[in-house]
Amino acid sequence: MTKGLIICISFLFLSGTCKSQTSAGSAEDQRTLGETREAIWKGFAKGDVTAVLALHHPDVVKYFGGKNIVKGHEGLKKQLTDLFNYANVEFIQNDIESTIFNGNTVVETSIYGIRLVPKNGDSTSVIHGRSMVAYIRYKDSPTGWASLREMTQEAPEKNK
Repeated sequence: MTKGLIICISFLFLSGTCKSQTSAGSAEDQRTLGETREAIWKGFAKGDVTAVLALHHPDVVKYFGGKNIVKGHEGLKKQLTDLFNYANVEFIQNDIESTIFNGNTVVETSIYGIRLVPKNGDSTSVIHGRSMVAYIRYKDSPTGWASLREMTQEAPEKNK
């Protein structure tokens, strides 16, 4: 057998193995993940650091580009406190591109829009981006899901 054929067969075997473990999630999983998203948005809208932290695993890591990395509840608490002291925050767009349930894990990508209204009277701004969030089942989360990892990048031009 040629090396290329062996690689191709291996890929197909592994793809089939992974695919069998992946699903669209049960109706209950989809509902509670939706509740998680909604609770995060409401927490941001209220400027409620505690509510937002409750939906993130203590070992959360958020990658916002370059050296802008937030680690753990303490790092996230500082970032949220600074943000909420500076501005009122409103999620104005959340177009889900992909959601994959795999056992106790969900990976979701979406295009988002966030409106920031500075409390000091500066101009309102809107930030658009694409995020990939990995959620895990977490017994201490009010919805049963918690964000564990997140990466963001600029949104494609057509989605702004």
